[in-house]
Amino acid sequence: MDFLINFIRFSRLHTVIGTTLSILALYLLALSYSGYQDWHLPELFLTLASCLGANIYIVGLNQITDVEIDRINKPYLPLASGAFSMRMGYGLITISVLLSLGIAFYIGKYLLYTVLLSLALGTAYSLPPFRLKRFYFWAAFCIIAVRGLIVNLLLFLNFHFIINGRQNIPAAVWLLTCAIFVFSIVIAWFKDIPDMEGDRQYEIRTLSLRIGARKVFLAGNILISMVFACLVAFPFLWNFELNGIVFSVAHVLLLVLLWGANSRVDLRKKVTVQQYYQFI
Repeated sequence: MDFLINFIRFSRLHTVIGTTLSILALYLLALSYSGYQDWHLPELFLTLASCLGANIYIVGLNQITDVEIDRINKPYLPLASGAFSMRMGYGLITISVLLSLGIAFYIGKYLLYTVLLSLALGTAYSLPPFRLKRFYFWAAFCIIAVRGLIVNLLLFLNFHFIINGRQNIPAAVWLLTCAIFVFSIVIAWFKDIPDMEGDRQYEIRTLSLRIGARKVFLAGNILISMVFACLVAFPFLWNFELNGIVFSVAHVLLLVLLWGANSRVDLRKKVTVQQYYQFI
């Protein structure tokens, strides 16, 4: 049981949940163009396994390279706390990356492109000589590129090709990609706010350290609110494939939930910031 709990912490549960929900949403979107005739469930589960393997490799590698910083910022993580040895960490990321690549080769080119690009950026984010996480622009770029572009476009094409035999990207997917692109920017900003103490000691130049946590938090919430405002207005300005009224009302409600959540954030308390960006 202790191993399972520590493995969940090592896997960073919020990233596993986010990856899973993204994959399910893109799968259902592709499935909607088929009239729900053939669900292709084996391909869904294999794609999910491959992407989760890549996810565990990326977050695990980051913990291996940041173990000293995590002893300050996230002492509950298994490598930082000593619950897992470094050898165990290397073993877990090796198994994860081999599983991810093996399945991706089997499923097809779009999943393979997704995995290879994600692994490349995840490695450059953490490892020297690049170690892009040291620079707030490039750190944000890695997160935005993977979460905002690579996952949405290439994984949709993966499912669209498997289910429908097509390789085009509909307008709804472009809209989703634009929205998630902005969300990824904000998540990249917010995730560094609770880690300012350790980042300052180890000279990781995050945006929160450069301009202050309060300004970053305000700018991020304004950006997300603008995205929701655009999504509310979009069905009335464009020929939309979905039910426009339902779509707009749903995003008004989500905006209300967002502002309700951010009103409870205390920037002096790490846990409230972490809960908020995980909510986003």
